[in-house]
Amino acid sequence: MVGSEEDFESNPPPIFLTEVDKEVLAQTDEEFHYQTWEDLKQIISENRLETLKRKPSDLRKYLVWLTRIKATYGSVTTYILQERLNWTPLPSPEDVTTSGQAPTFEFKNPHPFADPDDYCILKNDWPYGLANGIHHLVVWLKTPISVKPETGEITEAGRAIVEKWVDETFVQRLAQEGGLDRSGLSRDEALEKVLWFKNWTRLQSVRGLDHVHVLLRDIPDSLQAEWMK
Repeated sequence: MVGSEEDFESNPPPIFLTEVDKEVLAQTDEEFHYQTWEDLKQIISENRLETLKRKPSDLRKYLVWLTRIKATYGSVTTYILQERLNWTPLPSPEDVTTSGQAPTFEFKNPHPFADPDDYCILKNDWPYGLANGIHHLVVWLKTPISVKPETGEITEAGRAIVEKWVDETFVQRLAQEGGLDRSGLSRDEALEKVLWFKNWTRLQSVRGLDHVHVLLRDIPDSLQAEWMK
């Protein structure tokens, strides 16, 4: 299903491009600035999430893929549910693929992250253009995290819930065996290996299906596999 750069050049997909997209597509991979850990820390702390970019060749492939997925499944949400999560939404009077209505699910606990069966950690199929050693995971949830209705930004209450879960799931585990040789780390060292963010609603490529992005730096592959079980 992955598109090619040749597909993009010969038949550009009919998708709205942001100014950031246009800027990236005007570059080559060699000209592109891969986002470093320090870049990411600053972008997230300043809430400039719209500046996160895929590298040019990946963006071209992603746009072709996006067009094909929408033609085949009706929406990216449907594709994620059917092919990546295997989650079945509860019956709805409206078709969520066309109505824009967020799907709802049967869950074991109404509180986000309270039950492992209510969320799923996956590797991001289309990560941003990140420097070597940075891993990009996406955490999909059946129970939504609260956002501000006027902006779509995460609320302070929602932020506290995610912070607590990220600490318990990633930071504490990295403190146990987070070194590349599976040695333990100090808490400060473990904290320096984890970042997270939740895109504003208008920046989400998969709207209506709640998710959080987690970035990890220089971690053992075995730990990443453990988290994605």
